[in-house]
Amino acid sequence: MLRVVGSSLPRRLPPLLPRAISPTLSRRRALLLLLSSSFGFGAPSCCRGSSLAHSYASMAAPPVAKKVPLELVDHGDVRVDNYYWLRDDSRSDPDVLAHLRAENDYTAAVMSDVKQLEDEIYAEIRGRIKEDDIDAPLRKGHYYYYERTLAGKEYAQHCRRLVPTNAPITVNDVMPTGPDAPVEHIILDENVKAEGHDYYSIGAFKDIQLFDNHISVYERENGLPKVTVYRLPAIGESIGQLQGGRTIDFIDPTYAVDPEESQFHSTVLRFHYSSMRTPPSVYDYDMDSGVSVLKKIEPVLGGFDASNYVTERKWAAAADGTQIPMSILYRKDLVKLDGSDPLLLYGYGSYEICIDPSFRGSRFSLVDRGFIYVIAHIRGGGEMGRKWYEDGKLLKKKNTFTDFIDCAEHLIRNKYCSKEKLCINGRSAGGLLMGAVLNMRPDLFKAAVAGVPFVDVVTTMLDPTIPLTTAEWEEWGDPRKEEYYYYMKSYSPVDNVAAQGYPNILVTAGLNDPRVMYSEPAKYVAKLRELKTDGNLLLFKCELGAGHFSKSGRFEKLQEDAFTYAFILKALGV
Repeated sequence: MLRVVGSSLPRRLPPLLPRAISPTLSRRRALLLLLSSSFGFGAPSCCRGSSLAHSYASMAAPPVAKKVPLELVDHGDVRVDNYYWLRDDSRSDPDVLAHLRAENDYTAAVMSDVKQLEDEIYAEIRGRIKEDDIDAPLRKGHYYYYERTLAGKEYAQHCRRLVPTNAPITVNDVMPTGPDAPVEHIILDENVKAEGHDYYSIGAFKDIQLFDNHISVYERENGLPKVTVYRLPAIGESIGQLQGGRTIDFIDPTYAVDPEESQFHSTVLRFHYSSMRTPPSVYDYDMDSGVSVLKKIEPVLGGFDASNYVTERKWAAAADGTQIPMSILYRKDLVKLDGSDPLLLYGYGSYEICIDPSFRGSRFSLVDRGFIYVIAHIRGGGEMGRKWYEDGKLLKKKNTFTDFIDCAEHLIRNKYCSKEKLCINGRSAGGLLMGAVLNMRPDLFKAAVAGVPFVDVVTTMLDPTIPLTTAEWEEWGDPRKEEYYYYMKSYSPVDNVAAQGYPNILVTAGLNDPRVMYSEPAKYVAKLRELKTDGNLLLFKCELGAGHFSKSGRFEKLQEDAFTYAFILKALGV
């Protein structure tokens, strides 16, 4: 039940702009002028560096959302939501859009001192990419099929080229190129299709995997992918129980493996392999001989050398004794492992999704600055099997959050970092994770990034008009039932923001996000601004054109990583 119980005007702030600034200037430009005049070229060196984060935050006044109290009554329990008005399903309310733009302007003003660093990081990340490249061609029938990327283009071309021979497929098969090769045919150019659209993505293109004499089984063992190949009996014979399979060996202690399309009438299994230090690689595996042939490894430019990096697999003990796996990446010549290293801890832990430790080139802009990067494979994900998922959902959801905290404390105890150097990151349901652990243990972290976070759990799960809500009851529970209502309320980030100190926080959203409505993070930030007692950064960036997955272009996505890393470095005073 909803009831408006009153309203109050936005809290007035003392004027911040010097009298010399014309009132006709935009608020953003005025703030930037104020910041540059206060901390510009004439500022002494002692005023620069780590202290600037808080100086900027104090001088540039954050937006203060007006309060329109609304009573939400369920199961005899009353919750007062002062910021429900921020939800506008039409995305056109002038007051809402003005508030979001004010938040974006404030974020830009506060981050202006590290804009050069952000651009530098973006250039680093993009500089590792070979922009014009093709993936490993797949021989299928009379053609080789492959994807091509072009320099400066955001999207791929899907191509094919005629096979000039009738010889059988082997692991040593190579597509001919050059002036004498068969003509290339462009089946689909995503760049053409994406013209005129802010977001473009192909849901499916090139996916089957069948063999007439073999079967490949993809499974998990101790949370890691495992691939076993079995030879099938002759046609007409009973298969019986699969025995005598050959397991493919992988080189890293923690890694990711996925099937690639392979041909039914062949002995060649194609798979995709990477690790946190090994770039994406395509292998053809001869299922008779057991020989693997590397067909393609994604080039990483900028002097990347995998031998400079270490990947580890460690286990943290949860409060109930459960062992939680973690995947760790660092550069061996930069870290000290004495507690002084900065660390970024990532988590998700929902929907039985496996966050495998695959390669991502953008991470190295932190790792090459001395960061340790860690993925916590917490309960609620699927890494350790079905029970792992079931122990992190519904009325056991809090295991996800306590697992993450236990991983953080394990890393601190074992000298991977300290509280003063520990940063955390999560997106979507991982953003819920961020909100929950920040309420539970705000003292444990230096900085947090919550991307498109699902933070208004109770209100959203009570509203079946919101897309996906009813389907989500299987994951979170149905709060129309009292038991689920009170359990959700006990961890829902918006409902548990308290008058306490919080670390530096960056929150992002997409105005057109159909999965997590922009209003959830907007309300979360507004309530944090109202109640938090610290002077740390709290920034909110809402993409006014993007949805749940941010921008769709391959270079556009990198800008988000660069901004996030610049925020983390700013928060640490690096």
